[in-house]
Amino acid sequence: MSDAVEAVERAVPRTRAAATGAAAGSAKQRDAFFDNAKYLAIVLVAIGHAWEPLRSESRTVTALYMIVYSFHMPAFIVISGYFSRSFEATPGRIKRLLTGVALPYVVFEVAYTLFTRWADNEPDRSFSLLDPLYLTWFLAALFVWRLTTPIWRVVRWPLPIALGVAMLATLTPSIGKDLDLQRLLQFLPYFVLGLCLKPEHFQLVRRRAVRLAAVPVFACALVVAYWAVPRMNYAWFFHRTSAEQLAAPSWYGPVMTLALFGCSAVLTACFLAWVPGRNMWFTALGAGTLYGYLLHGFGMQTVNHYHVYDNAWLHRPLGEITVTIVAAIVVTLLCTAPVRRAFRFVMEPKMDWAFRRTPSVPEQRRSG
Repeated sequence: MSDAVEAVERAVPRTRAAATGAAAGSAKQRDAFFDNAKYLAIVLVAIGHAWEPLRSESRTVTALYMIVYSFHMPAFIVISGYFSRSFEATPGRIKRLLTGVALPYVVFEVAYTLFTRWADNEPDRSFSLLDPLYLTWFLAALFVWRLTTPIWRVVRWPLPIALGVAMLATLTPSIGKDLDLQRLLQFLPYFVLGLCLKPEHFQLVRRRAVRLAAVPVFACALVVAYWAVPRMNYAWFFHRTSAEQLAAPSWYGPVMTLALFGCSAVLTACFLAWVPGRNMWFTALGAGTLYGYLLHGFGMQTVNHYHVYDNAWLHRPLGEITVTIVAAIVVTLLCTAPVRRAFRFVMEPKMDWAFRRTPSVPEQRRSG
């Protein structure tokens, strides 16, 4: 998903001198490590959604589900924040933010509403651009996070402040559904964490010692998750409701915010430690993760409409493995170049006609 962020980040007006070397340096603009990380994370997103109907039948699946949900979206959001470090409200970047994030949000909000009318047998479902439906919440949140980037760059303690905001959100059940504010605020610390990171931090987690240490850490996390399945409400990992709405005392909210942030940060670091830094067969697919993210939801809704999960075989070990493999294959196909070409007019529209022409730096100097 953060390919949309990178598109905004990289769409910086260039001077003539920089443009001369653009072709030579274009191949160096993408980092295989981040493309690999985005692809692997989007596969986990699709697998997590595919596991949802299987949770009640298997404690093991539910434990794996909790592990995946503890870090797959935090990893995406951290990477999104990392590529937002130098965001400024210049005309070029605002234009890319509108065309690469706001427009896809509007299009897919409408598309999911229409599709859900059929999939959920709700022909009277109304449109609401302020109430993100299904997967579109991430685009709404990303738009707001990006606009607030300058604030986090000037405050003295950005991460503690962001954590404080997230903690307060869990104490506020009155927050409405507008722009899915609960998730926007509770996931905010991960975006701010990405803003605070530097290239050397990613180099640090990619060391061999960290890769080896990640094995027992994940093993311990799996044991804890398996133990916690009957004892914990995994809805905490969704970050979309307050403590009161989860039938917990109010003070649980701030405590769980800090505990989950620490857990997610550690598991995200372990995940990134295992991400290969070299070009792999799936590296190019990392540029299409937004496509895979937004499009695979239609497949999941179709499967649910036809009650595919009513097949008892899918709730057995072999069926669960099959569901996992199919989900990985489908989202992989949705990240491929043909799909990107087919939907680029929605995801990455040019829309030069909708914006005023911004003078280049030399033209501004001449006019001055």
